[in-house]
Amino acid sequence: MSDAFTRFPRPLRRLRLGMVGGGRDAFIGEVHAMGARISDRYELVAGCLSSDPDKARESGRDWLLAEDRTYFDYRAMAEAEAKRTDGIEVVTIATPNSTHHAIARAFLERGVDVICDKPLTTNLADALDLVEVVRRSGLVFGVTHAFAAYPMVRQARELVAAGELGRPRQVHVEYFQEHHARDQTDGGTRAPWRLDPARSGPVLTVGDIGTHAHHLACFVTGLEMTRLRAELHVCGAPKQLDDTAFMAVRFAGDVPGTLIVTQAAPGNACGLRIRVYGEKAGLEWHQELPELLHFTPLGEPARTISRGFGAGVMPAAARFTRTPRGHPEGWPEAWANLYTEIALAIEARRDGREIDRSILDYPTVVDGARGVRFMEAAVQSHEAGGGWVDCSLAL
Repeated sequence: MSDAFTRFPRPLRRLRLGMVGGGRDAFIGEVHAMGARISDRYELVAGCLSSDPDKARESGRDWLLAEDRTYFDYRAMAEAEAKRTDGIEVVTIATPNSTHHAIARAFLERGVDVICDKPLTTNLADALDLVEVVRRSGLVFGVTHAFAAYPMVRQARELVAAGELGRPRQVHVEYFQEHHARDQTDGGTRAPWRLDPARSGPVLTVGDIGTHAHHLACFVTGLEMTRLRAELHVCGAPKQLDDTAFMAVRFAGDVPGTLIVTQAAPGNACGLRIRVYGEKAGLEWHQELPELLHFTPLGEPARTISRGFGAGVMPAAARFTRTPRGHPEGWPEAWANLYTEIALAIEARRDGREIDRSILDYPTVVDGARGVRFMEAAVQSHEAGGGWVDCSLAL
């Protein structure tokens, strides 16, 4: 297929973007900004980059923001931007987990579309409240499970949906890191707030990378996770919250699987991997080797599908491909792909245009709420001695 038929529609304009959090020394803010820049569909024009006025001013200068659009309080930002004729149209939320609900609500109530870090909230009641506000308002709400925006993850999803694997029979997902292996006094984390239950929520690793693993498994298979049994552990330096979790899980149709996450595995940086096996074939994808998808039909030679155009790459993956084979793409492009999909939805909503919804598959507020339900179910199971707990969410 020619790449002329795989591209997303070109933007008619750039969306005016604001950011809350993500200022100086905050790694995730630069990641969001990088995705927005590469997508070429946004212009960052305002921000509340820190609640500390001095840091906010310094960060505003770093981001080349006008002084009158550098805020110290997200409520003041939401109110002031809503009054401007050139006010922001969409806001990125890159703050500690416990603040997501209040910040998102403040902007949603003023008609601003939202892009929010995961986990969506720290409790299910707040997550369901955001689902209801979004449904009532019709606004766009994207959650940054950016791993779902890799071309070969879209290829995997399309292969499963097309029946190339047959009926799924087992699903395995793992995510290994070393970020919380060391004692925190030895510089073991970039974000100390994650170790504080009041700011991080009831879990550490299950919320931070477990929600990514949960979303990836459900996204690739198209199946909701319905039950789980979990053991939460501290395998690294002592801390109040989990740094490791082992789970047996079930998906719709009683498909069995496993989900293992740890941030206490020395030597592992971003070891996210998914394997899906069906009646007719299997597939495997590694985040650290994102250009390749391994497809293994039963009784046939194994195949390796590489990111690019043609040669078996499906339209949903080709749309996310920016350069030909041999010119590697990776994580920044995945963030840009996610920001592109969300921009298309926002542009269409704000301009009153129809858009082919089949080309949009970004994680929504509903996906975020399901991630919070997954977190709570893991805690419930662990506290009950590792018994089975329902983690489904009818929305």
